Amino acid sequence: MDLLALKMFQTVAKLGSISQAARELRYAQSNITMKIQQLESDLKTTLFYRHNRGTALTAKGSMLLTYTEKIFDLIEETKSIMNDDQTPRGPLIIGSMETTAAVRLPVLFSNYLKDYPDVDLILKTGSTEENIQGVLQYELDGAFVAGPIEQSVLNQLEVFEEELVLVTDTIHPPISSIKDIQTRTLLVFRTGCSYRKGLNNGFTKRA
Repeated sequence: MDLLALKMFQTVAKLGSISQAARELRYAQSNITMKIQQLESDLKTTLFYRHNRGTALTAKGSMLLTYTEKIFDLIEETKSIMNDDQTPRGPLIIGSMETTAAVRLPVLFSNYLKDYPDVDLILKTGSTEENIQGVLQYELDGAFVAGPIEQSVLNQLEVFEEELVLVTDTIHPPISSIKDIQTRTLLVFRTGCSYRKGLNNGFTKRA
């Protein structure tokens, strides 16, 4: 729909006169008359009653005026949001591995929300693979995962370094290599977990 035609319609409706609207908008009366006629043709309805004193809205015209004002209010609201000071606000959905969420993020998120209280922060936990797919599918705005990641379309930044260790019972013989646990039952996270992948890679290299 032609926004200029809606603006002309709105001005005529408020002033009750095409001539006054022409002076207000600095357009020729003929241009405004043509735009109103085009609008009526597009909507297949009469928007104004014409009389000697000017114009008056029809019932359909009154309905259109209500929607026109909503349209221009929404446009102004959009401009205001787009031209703001870029302070973060609104929903922010972040994915994370469960261990990172439990150990690393509470203090980080707490400080972030103190600085940006208008952000609606949502945390979703899952494996590295699940989080990467969530970002790729635009379900997550970002995620804390184990890297490096092999996705050229994603930006990655190292925020901290962790060491992967094996934990055993105190009566277990000392472990000096992967060979020492190849015949043992290991408790690991589900498929898609980066820790499990790292352990599997260790076994593969050993083999």
